[in-house]
Amino acid sequence: MIAKQFLKEVENKMQKAVEAVKREFGEIRSGRANPKLVEGIRVDYYGSPTLLKNIATITVPEARLLVINPWDPNSIKVIEKAILESNLGITPIVDGKILKLVIPALSEERREELIKLTKKIAEEGRISVRTVRREAKEDVRKMEKEKKISEDERYRLEEELQKLTDKYIEEIGKVLEEKEKELKEF
Repeated sequence: MIAKQFLKEVENKMQKAVEAVKREFGEIRSGRANPKLVEGIRVDYYGSPTLLKNIATITVPEARLLVINPWDPNSIKVIEKAILESNLGITPIVDGKILKLVIPALSEERREELIKLTKKIAEEGRISVRTVRREAKEDVRKMEKEKKISEDERYRLEEELQKLTDKYIEEIGKVLEEKEKELKEF
């Protein structure tokens, strides 16, 4: 019983490391329109900083076009200002009651920089997963020392920890591969 709960907690921590990598990858502009590029931008909406995704609909009608449709048409100017201040490097086009963002193509040099960055982020994710494994192994040895589990159970748990580590490191590898492919595509 103690082992199942322990492994579940370890798996949750490893999953969080993978989610962090995915989140960071979502913020990397690949030349393709993606709502994640702007949904985290904070807009000064009636005096309080609000996420753009909470005050507007963000759609992708074309591969290089983002359309932001504010629910409150009066907020168009503050949304435009927030996008300009966000360092995205994209100037929004106000078209009536909507904003359009045309995503420029990436230069080859910028593409290479972004690929290096994604590899660095992925490696940090792998390190996080391995750190979770190392800490979990220390906990397992401590449990054995305190006679909470047997030696056989310790070996079994360490084996399970290695399987979880391999699974999540492989998942990070797949996410990295997808992001690199996306960056090379455009």
